[in-house]
Amino acid sequence: MILAFDGSSVDRSAYTDVVNLAHRSPTWLNDTVSAWSTYGLALFAVLLFAGWWRARRVGAVASVTALAAPFVVVLAYGVDAVLKLLVREDRPCQSLRVATLEACPAPGDWSFPSNHAAIAAAAAVALLFVSRRLGAVAAVAACAMALSRVWVGAHYPHDVVAGVVVGAVTVPLVLLALRRPAQALAPRLAATRLRPLLVAS
Repeated sequence: MILAFDGSSVDRSAYTDVVNLAHRSPTWLNDTVSAWSTYGLALFAVLLFAGWWRARRVGAVASVTALAAPFVVVLAYGVDAVLKLLVREDRPCQSLRVATLEACPAPGDWSFPSNHAAIAAAAAVALLFVSRRLGAVAAVAACAMALSRVWVGAHYPHDVVAGVVVGAVTVPLVLLALRRPAQALAPRLAATRLRPLLVAS
């Protein structure tokens, strides 16, 4: 038997308030939020691609940073996944046995922190290193993603807050550490066959 943490004592009332509001909301709104919650991470992939494409017109160093961004997002996801295994918090739909818009995951699919929130926040912060405009768009989208995960009943509010913190803290630590190596590596890569990846022709 696996002992799991019950996070309902942290913000149970806030979670149930949001889930109850979702049940009283129009179907079109719930369908929209559910679709965003399920497929919205694809937007961040598109924004990361757009950030790289824009960086090619800025310079090789910016392009190296943009190319590193997706890998740093994956790293943030890894940190989040490790925390899940360490905390092992049951999903709220399991602990509280409430009806939710999203099907309740099986036991062992831990809740804390939120993977979706971590990935979205990591992508948003990474994009701020590439383009403030794209980063701002991604930041709004990340907030919407975090909120949607509570709305559909997949996470407690503290799960998504923790996920945002994981993503927002991991990315700048890594990208700032990579800044000097990127500055040294970019000119060398730009002189190779990889130049089209770094500089727009």
